[in-house]
Amino acid sequence: MLANAAQIGRCNLGGIGQCSLGQYGIIPHNPIGLRGILFAPFLHGSWGHLIANTVPFIILGWFVMLQETSDFFIVTAIVMVVAGVGTWVFGQPCSFHIGASSLIYGYLGFLLFRGYYERNFTSIALSVLVFFLYGGVVWGILPSQPGISWQGHMFGFIGGIIAARFIGKARRALRG
Repeated sequence: MLANAAQIGRCNLGGIGQCSLGQYGIIPHNPIGLRGILFAPFLHGSWGHLIANTVPFIILGWFVMLQETSDFFIVTAIVMVVAGVGTWVFGQPCSFHIGASSLIYGYLGFLLFRGYYERNFTSIALSVLVFFLYGGVVWGILPSQPGISWQGHMFGFIGGIIAARFIGKARRALRG
């Protein structure tokens, strides 16, 4: 389902301009690669890569904003930072990481753990539904195929869990 959801490219950092849009992705251990934290989710290596990310992005993104539209923006920001920094720190040097799959895995992590942290019926039901629809995708956080950014998947998922905890604690505090 998400087989082509994230891509890692190889790049000669001396001639980084030859890498097309990849030069704006996350380039681990290189200070210029930090800009990819902002740009990488919007860049894709091919039409197939873009299409593979679009459907789960729309479905999981819609689930994220189902209870509160503002959750989408909060979760997206947290996931972009956690996934971007994690990929930059732990990614393979001289590679570039692009694609929205870090966001997709972040939304997945958020939705799976939202029920646990918010502890209300709607959130728990949504967590169970997402588990049945997308639970098998979780294996993508492990290294599996060359050219797939498992680091982006893993840190996106972790960012989603962090967002679920942050939002869940805030909501429980408001309920009293």
